[in-house]
Amino acid sequence: MGRPYSPRTSVTQETTMEFDTDWKTLGKHRIKLRSTKGFPTELMHQVAAVTRLAVDNNMSARARIVEIVFRHEKAYDVTVGTTLVEDRICAAQLEGAIATVMGLMPEQVNIFVHAVTQEEVDLHFGVYERMLAEKLGAVPPIQ
Repeated sequence: MGRPYSPRTSVTQETTMEFDTDWKTLGKHRIKLRSTKGFPTELMHQVAAVTRLAVDNNMSARARIVEIVFRHEKAYDVTVGTTLVEDRICAAQLEGAIATVMGLMPEQVNIFVHAVTQEEVDLHFGVYERMLAEKLGAVPPIQ
């Protein structure tokens, strides 16, 4: 017969369900979609797709969309990680372009570009995206 149940032998790590969060992979981007008012909608997935096109065609090859947050049914906050500071230059124009395509007001789309040094991240595919997300606080570090 098996060992009796003991709290000491049980799994101690707790897993929680996040009903306000979804993950989407679009090309080289692994995007965390989060909504403050419930599960991310199809419109939010469309915003992610349009944002990916804008970032891929206007920022450096190192720019990655890390997170999109839909705040209070009003605004989208897009966090982009990169190793090139110059990627910040086009953020304002991309906000207006994404808002226009999605039928939103320009102030409803906010793009925050965070630059990290190449020494802070491993540039290998997959690892780079995860390390950017950790550096920008979108995901907790792997223990």
